[in-house]
Amino acid sequence: MDQLSNLKSILHSKRANIYYLEMCRVMQKDGRVLYLTEAKEERFYWNIPIANTTVILLGTGTSITQAAVRMLASAGVLIGFSGGGGTPLLAGSEIEWLTPQSEYRPTEYVQGWLSFWFDEGKRLRIAKHFQILRINYLQSVWCKDKDLKNERFFVDDEDIIRALSGYSEKVERANTVTELLLIEAQLTKSLYKIAVNRTQQENFVRNFDNTDSANLFLNHGNYLAYGLAASTLWVLGIPHGFAVMHGKTRRGALVFDVADLVKDALILPWAFICAKEKTTEQEFRQQILQKFTDHKALDFMFDSIKQASLRGGTI
Repeated sequence: MDQLSNLKSILHSKRANIYYLEMCRVMQKDGRVLYLTEAKEERFYWNIPIANTTVILLGTGTSITQAAVRMLASAGVLIGFSGGGGTPLLAGSEIEWLTPQSEYRPTEYVQGWLSFWFDEGKRLRIAKHFQILRINYLQSVWCKDKDLKNERFFVDDEDIIRALSGYSEKVERANTVTELLLIEAQLTKSLYKIAVNRTQQENFVRNFDNTDSANLFLNHGNYLAYGLAASTLWVLGIPHGFAVMHGKTRRGALVFDVADLVKDALILPWAFICAKEKTTEQEFRQQILQKFTDHKALDFMFDSIKQASLRGGTI
């Protein structure tokens, strides 16, 4: 236990790592969490810096020891079991994730969240607020990201201006969450079209089950965003069932609400760019994680949820 207590603490909002592992064994050894891969004649051990990690996804052919889970929990790392390529999530508590068991998390945020959540009107206001935050974040990212500009994603291009024009007004006029979901879907469809035009993926049709690179990368990137969202909610102590938009049929829907804050800005364009460049899944994942860090996606999630929790009744 001394080794666990000596872990350096890094705020979750500042952590940089998400791991997707396959064909390996995760274990605890000499006070560290390692994963072991085996070649024909050799074994290779690789260290996982758990103090700087938010989520570990265990894909096909993986196993994990009880001692490793204990150390990961002590560092506040969420664990998810997934299919190949990081999707779909197969098992976990808290709907989708194995969350560390800790009674010493803040209560002010869940109490603030629940203070407005049971009021349908206030819940709708928060849902609208999230949509405005989402579009502002997209404009901010696309305005300053040099790599996106190199791929001809300019926020002052006519088609992008047209897609974003009037979005805030449409959101404010929505009277129900159903209307809001429709407005959101129309925007995402427009952004898909923009990305298709920039990357010449003419035959693209969004389908979660399709095996073309763009769809696979969208699925993969979305699950990385879900991992960040789940980690944010766990740290702040807010259960995943108290969604403001997606909660009609899925009890873990608040994860989707929070992930949506960054998906269009970061996942959507890079899924198409990486599909055009025929990158591997690992290269795509590294690109997305770098963009999460560059644009402080986790910080943005934390700040958005904190603000909504503490000012939910007045937003």
